[in-house]
Amino acid sequence: MIKVNIFYPITPGSRFDMDYYRNSHMPMAKEKLGPACTHFTIEQGLAGGSPGAPATYSVIGQLFFESMESFQKSFGPHAREISADIPNYTDTVPIVQVSQVLVG
Repeated sequence: MIKVNIFYPITPGSRFDMDYYRNSHMPMAKEKLGPACTHFTIEQGLAGGSPGAPATYSVIGQLFFESMESFQKSFGPHAREISADIPNYTDTVPIVQVSQVLVG
């Protein structure tokens, strides 16, 4: 299984519209990606790893695919449209990492 992680770092003065991300952006991305995207999850950062430390990321989104090939085939044709929606919910530049899920 392939997991596409989208990290949104916390930066001073940045904005993030969780309602839009949760109810519009991620469902739109899932719809565009079709059945190749098995599901998605959204995490909201609460704290860092040590007591009292702030979270590093305000939000982490994950999109799941059966294979790298299914991800690439489904994402490629819609990458521009999905990326163009980012300013509607944040002014933060996301960090993306594609991972293979080994245990889960």
